[in-house]
Amino acid sequence: MYLTHRVPYPPDKGDRIRNFHVLRQLAARGPVWLGCLADEPVRPSDEAELHRLCERVAILPAGGKSRWLTAVLSLLKGRSLSEGLFSDRGLRQLVRTWAAETRFRAAVVSASSLCPYLERVELRATPKIVDLVDVDSQKWFDFASAVRAPRSWLYRLEGHRIRKLERGLPSWTQARSVVSRAEADVFESYAGQGTMTVAANGVDLEYFTPVDAPSEPTCAFVGALDYLPNVDAAVWFARSVWPAILAKRPEAKFQIIGRKPTSAVLELATIPGVELIGQVADVRPYLARAALAVIPLRLARGIQNKVLEALAMAKPVIAAPPALAALATVPGEHLLAATSPQEWVEAVCELLADPARCRKLGEAGRRFVETHHHWDRCLQPLMDPIFTPEAHRA
Repeated sequence: MYLTHRVPYPPDKGDRIRNFHVLRQLAARGPVWLGCLADEPVRPSDEAELHRLCERVAILPAGGKSRWLTAVLSLLKGRSLSEGLFSDRGLRQLVRTWAAETRFRAAVVSASSLCPYLERVELRATPKIVDLVDVDSQKWFDFASAVRAPRSWLYRLEGHRIRKLERGLPSWTQARSVVSRAEADVFESYAGQGTMTVAANGVDLEYFTPVDAPSEPTCAFVGALDYLPNVDAAVWFARSVWPAILAKRPEAKFQIIGRKPTSAVLELATIPGVELIGQVADVRPYLARAALAVIPLRLARGIQNKVLEALAMAKPVIAAPPALAALATVPGEHLLAATSPQEWVEAVCELLADPARCRKLGEAGRRFVETHHHWDRCLQPLMDPIFTPEAHRA
């Protein structure tokens, strides 16, 4: 049984990408019963794809405004807002019904916020696996440091509540996974050594392939534009870095590509040289035409899919160190790293002026993901505790 906090198809954004590939790996090894919450309409073709992969599929609409009341009640009861937001009566009943119908090899959930579903008495004898992906508690602590009160107070409280949940997981789940050794080290610093498995993110190497086409003097940034780290990155780059780049390269463009731009992102379209593309059906043509990809994330946890996808397309990448902390890339060999506005301006202008350097970085980046980020190999450590009997007995 695999429970996800969002419908894992199409694989067009962070959590959906990983959850889809986890689902694909599970389905390759045996029948899967998928239960998921939907926070937006699901196209019949997308649901059909899930039915093709799974023996059973149940998609339940996620609450609406009542979700926030449940979230507040969760907070008042000493749990996290996240657990309340993803608490759904229909999904609880589904777990109860399915557990009565069959004995599962394992019950897997896609995030810490779904852990309460594993605590049901009907699953007492079922091995339980939690794919945390990132250490959520640390993410909320990071967010708290980036915003003002009173939001910072709420984010810090959320971090403490989720950390309490995370700290207890080794006592009642069979396995837990995150995407990098750096995330595992954070978790093990308070939950104990050896309590975390690393199952890195991969990239679809057949979908994201290099395109032999002329590029434009464009810097492309891709990401969900209602997510705080992406909003912060786009706004900071456009306002603190881009004007100096444009002064040196008046023909250059900064394209911002992604769904649901906030008002702060929409305002960036008034800056000369900035093009707000918004949501697109396929990001690949925009990456293919761009001279380089920029990932100026100052808030980042885990592995960034946007980095892997740009590398897979052999695009030269410039990224802030937080976006690279979970990767084994070597700055200067596979991509470039930049922190201060001056470093960003120098790195961008260097690449815009040097197509040969761009090609060399792009080729090295493609080789890197081919070697280190093939989905099948990356997810094997997560599959092992599910399909290895010895892991169940442990």
